[in-house]
Amino acid sequence: MKRLLTLLMALAMTASLAACGGTGSSGDTADSGNSGTTAEGGETAGSSGVEDGVLTIAMECAYAPYNWSQSDNSNGAVPISNVPGTYANGYDVMIAKQICEANGWKLEVVQSDWDSLVPGVQTGTFDAVIAGQSMTAERSEQVDFAGPYYYASIVCVTKTDSPYANAAGISDLSGGTCTAQIATIWYDSCLPQIEGAQVQTAAETAPAMVMQLQTGAVDFVCTDLPTATAAAANDSDLIVLNFAGTDGDFQFASEEERAENVNIGMSVAKGSTELLDAINAVLDGMTADDFNTLMDQAIAVQPEV
Repeated sequence: MKRLLTLLMALAMTASLAACGGTGSSGDTADSGNSGTTAEGGETAGSSGVEDGVLTIAMECAYAPYNWSQSDNSNGAVPISNVPGTYANGYDVMIAKQICEANGWKLEVVQSDWDSLVPGVQTGTFDAVIAGQSMTAERSEQVDFAGPYYYASIVCVTKTDSPYANAAGISDLSGGTCTAQIATIWYDSCLPQIEGAQVQTAAETAPAMVMQLQTGAVDFVCTDLPTATAAAANDSDLIVLNFAGTDGDFQFASEEERAENVNIGMSVAKGSTELLDAINAVLDGMTADDFNTLMDQAIAVQPEV
């Protein structure tokens, strides 16, 4: 994505807390490890849907273990082009680097708030969004999805000393105060299934959601398994409630609908066939075990909160 687009995106996001303005120079892209922009087989990067040889992706950079921001390039972090002096890392960055290496692209990461991700890819501000998005039917009407690149069960998290710590199903959570991240399946579809739950205002980010639990503002939160595992890894006072495979699990109209909501994908603009195929060619060569191993690596190096 040309640097002009990065500049326009940064200016448009000055009102957002998630972006700090500014543009990246040629030093703001992470070299995938290949020289030039020629992919395997002698094809140019442009023939795979990335005309300038730079895959520009967007993420919140605040959604560990999928993605986060840090102050240096340790553990393979890459610069955030619209937030100078800040670096992105996490599962999304790790897998994006593999995609870029396979296609001979360089990688540019742009920080964006959650609600701006889909509009940004629709307007061409980003080439793709790699940000832990569920491949829901509603989103699929707006963008095309590559993947899945992870399979994420829906779980709850509470404190170890909570009266809900021994819950065996969602019915045992009745009466509790709870929340989840805004504009997610967890908040919109899962929490309403808990009869008698006192659903609070949605959290703007995953860290804000976890903070509400840690400070006692809510009794439990609903999220996906990687986010929950990462939170519990950083705080021994938290426990993950995983009801998957039991009668007490969250319910969906069909297994197809369940798959939509646990499959995590990468979104691109509608009709971006070449880019979609190039990304899927890499993901199709990976197994669920490969994804889980990479996620474990991300959790191991995530920053403490």
